[in-house]
Amino acid sequence: MATFTVNGRVVSVEKNQKLLRYLRDELHLTSVKDGCSEGACGTCHVLIDGKATKACIPQTDKLEGKAIVTVEGLSDFEKEVYTYAFGKAGAVQCGFCIPGMVISAKALLDMNPDPTEEEVAYAIRNNICRCTGYVKIIQAILLAAEVFRIGEVPRESQEWKVGARVPRIDVREKVTGTGQYPDDVYLDGMIYASAVRSAYPRAIVKAIHTEEARALPGVVGVFTAADVPGINKVGHLVKDWDTMIAVGDTTHYLGDAIALVAAEDRETLEKAKALVQVDYEVLESVRSAEEARAENAPLVHRTGNLLAHRHIHRGNAAFAIAKSKHVLTRRFHTPYTEHAFLEPECAVAYPDGDGVMVLSSDQGTYDTQQETMRMLGLGPDQVKVRNMLVGGGFGGKEDVTVQHHAALVAYLTKRPVKVKLSRAESILIHPKRHPMDMEFALGCDENGIIQGVAAQIIADTGAYASLGGPVLERACTHAAGPYNYQNFEIDGYAYYTNNPPAGAFRGFGVTQSCFAIESLLNEMADVVGISPWEIRYRNAIRPGQELPNGQIVDESTGLVETLEAIKPYYDSAKYAGLACAMKNAGVGVGIPDTGRVRLAVQEGKVHIYAGASCIGQGLGTVLTQTVCGLLSIPPEQVVYEHANTYESPDSGTTSGSRQTLFTGEACRRACESLLNAMKEKSLTELEGREFRGTYLGKTDPLGADVPNPVSHIAYGYATQMCELNEDGTIRQIVAAHDVGRAVNPLSVEGQIEGGVVMSMGFALTEQYPLTDCRPTAKFGTLGLFRAHQVPQIKAIVVEKDGLKVGGGAIGIGEITSIPTAPAIADAYYRYDGKRRSALPLEDTPYSRK
Repeated sequence: MATFTVNGRVVSVEKNQKLLRYLRDELHLTSVKDGCSEGACGTCHVLIDGKATKACIPQTDKLEGKAIVTVEGLSDFEKEVYTYAFGKAGAVQCGFCIPGMVISAKALLDMNPDPTEEEVAYAIRNNICRCTGYVKIIQAILLAAEVFRIGEVPRESQEWKVGARVPRIDVREKVTGTGQYPDDVYLDGMIYASAVRSAYPRAIVKAIHTEEARALPGVVGVFTAADVPGINKVGHLVKDWDTMIAVGDTTHYLGDAIALVAAEDRETLEKAKALVQVDYEVLESVRSAEEARAENAPLVHRTGNLLAHRHIHRGNAAFAIAKSKHVLTRRFHTPYTEHAFLEPECAVAYPDGDGVMVLSSDQGTYDTQQETMRMLGLGPDQVKVRNMLVGGGFGGKEDVTVQHHAALVAYLTKRPVKVKLSRAESILIHPKRHPMDMEFALGCDENGIIQGVAAQIIADTGAYASLGGPVLERACTHAAGPYNYQNFEIDGYAYYTNNPPAGAFRGFGVTQSCFAIESLLNEMADVVGISPWEIRYRNAIRPGQELPNGQIVDESTGLVETLEAIKPYYDSAKYAGLACAMKNAGVGVGIPDTGRVRLAVQEGKVHIYAGASCIGQGLGTVLTQTVCGLLSIPPEQVVYEHANTYESPDSGTTSGSRQTLFTGEACRRACESLLNAMKEKSLTELEGREFRGTYLGKTDPLGADVPNPVSHIAYGYATQMCELNEDGTIRQIVAAHDVGRAVNPLSVEGQIEGGVVMSMGFALTEQYPLTDCRPTAKFGTLGLFRAHQVPQIKAIVVEKDGLKVGGGAIGIGEITSIPTAPAIADAYYRYDGKRRSALPLEDTPYSRK
């Protein structure tokens, strides 16, 4: 037992437990986030006697006489200062790390009211952020320090419209910790559930013994595949993922659920899981794509080990390359990468009439609904899904992981239930970035003009399909690069293995193939005798020209402008590497792709309903700016509603950099209808009316037999440059991105900075090692960049008119991570003369021993 104070209140704690669990579960101080429970991420920072400390480490029995302060315990003035500063600087994206950042900031500023940038970065070195790249968080803390010294929060009037640098609409709730993620939900009578996972990557389940677990006091139920009332198989596109592995079926990876255990509390839950015994017949595992391709390889799925094959061609690449003056052929490798979003997967579900309500953290409420309906055998009126705040996704929350399990337990027990992955489970279970082995051949004439490209890509798609097929397709379609030539051929293969599944990850396959083609182009520049900048400028796609896929690009195409924006920095740097990229906005390739918005006038305010997940990219702010600007009303008269399946129209998955364009255009169309109505009546007089907008982006299927197919509605373009110091560390990265029209330049800069830092890790430090299909990394050993390690990042926003929809805005979320790795690799070649063709790069100051 210990007695101490929490936010000035004296508490006595009889049960010894982690401080994190006491603060959250008993006091419900949910600003203290549970990001890893391993002392690695910093989301649970609190002050203990004035020192920033991770609450997941100390036991309550050791806190006798201590003073604990959480964000809830800050003064009203402090909350105002941090809300202002973090909003003004654009420091908030998904928000899951932000209360912990605020605590570390307070610890610093209480001791040092006028810190340097370096001192701020060092103070938050134990707080991981996966969204922002730290740049704007550091700026926010410096701004907060300035406001504290002044003693008054500035009052600023802002015009909310498209193009304005306004703070995000969710800043206050994320800074103060009042916004709710699913794990922050505590319901009366709520139970806890978790899955017993497979002990082997590939094994036949012979029997599941649940008797001892069921008999344990406090256990509500133990469920197996036999208890699934609908169809056991789920899957984002291919229905190949088992809700639970049934007796007689074969496991596919270590993350497979064998049984679901539900209990009254977490402690009983863990005891009961340990009592579930499973009999296995262990089978040989398939550990790599190479093994999966081998003759007589064990079958991961009955359908075979090949998930997808994509053959894309235009012109005659082999002939063009053979006739080229200069030809290079090289092999490249990129590894598995973990998303490492700060919020582990969590869902809360509870009975709702004869169905269930699911409170989720995912990238598509309607996707979750469809998966859950199928599993439960229920209709859309019986399965409702609502997004809470989402603590980062980057593609890793497109597949169901806990949502359907929570729904199943709630449906079977008629009790509210929370299902949350531990950080170790998260690292194992959700799909990763595909490892790829690639061989590229590039032919150029004597002037460096590309004549043709041929390539082969082999991807390990892991245990389940997830989005492996589309990821492979995008890797192939974008492997040609953003250049003007017409001879291109590529074969891509994605193979099932018994490794953790691979699926969507920021860049969606293009991150991998861009590393190959851009690295090869840098080498070709040296062969031709021109600079890497010049070879790109000569080949860069320009408005009216044809991409290698045959699409004629429109006037919004700004690759040349990004190259020109980078040139002064490139010309003045000694050790500089360069790379370009393009990335589609929208699903494209003939697949129906629709944005939908419903605007409802309620109590004199315009409520925005769109079934599109806001996962930190700022969609809610984009739509609010659109409504405010077009209707000439202040943000106080606009309410952005969280995505759900019962009030909000389906706006598709938050993926493919599509929401700003597609849902933004739908919102613009809904606003036009409302604006026409406002010409005759005031908002008050329009009470109860609703106005809908829909936008369908029409494209041609892959391989369409037309001269110039429209593969995608729009593309974003980018050029990034990496400059090294004399000691081989990175001095700066300059990133110029063509975004069409920047709805909120502040948010665009934050996306660029965050994407760059994420791919700095991809290029230099991040590792997701596997031993016999088992991941061996913990969150703290993944190699994520920390604030004091990040160099200067210069984000250049290039705006260019020409796109006729979405207000001219092109998605920015994915492309920010695509050209970084090849630019860094080229910089190291300029530094030491070594060509590096595999990631993470070897022999750099960042290399891990």
